[in-house]
Amino acid sequence: MSTLLLVDDDEFLRERLARALTARGLEVRTAANADEAISTLAEWKPELAVLDLKMPGRTGLELLREVKQLSPATQAVLLTGYGSIANAVEALRGGAVGYVTKPADADQILEAFRKGAPAPAASDSAMISAPSLAEAEWNHIQQVLADCDGNVTRAAEQLQIPRRSLQRKLKKRP
Repeated sequence: MSTLLLVDDDEFLRERLARALTARGLEVRTAANADEAISTLAEWKPELAVLDLKMPGRTGLELLREVKQLSPATQAVLLTGYGSIANAVEALRGGAVGYVTKPADADQILEAFRKGAPAPAASDSAMISAPSLAEAEWNHIQQVLADCDGNVTRAAEQLQIPRRSLQRKLKKRP
């Protein structure tokens, strides 16, 4: 049975993914932030790790460096709702074997481990698929909305678009 450390600050997503990964035969331990992950790594060295890119405190990229120091054999995949080519390249250069954008399911995460690509050279950055403009816009809107605690009016102000336009965009994509 493979072992996996799942680090994500979103409790609902973390628990849902943990259940799905456990159902696929992995022994899963979870952490809500980098500090919890580091204390778990002090006593347990998993074969795999899934690290959220954007968390309060230290980011997933910072945590990735610490994971590689504490448990060099652990393969890591970064999980993010805010995908960019620059972050993907930095993650792969930092030692991650994969980079998955949210929303992602357990099968997509496991597929990223299976692919296990080595860190790309600078010229290989074009091989990393960038999200479409619509996906990037959707991810940005979701981030701003989350930062505004779901308040559509405040999010529209931050995005500098009319509230009604934001509501229409939110209805277009579930």
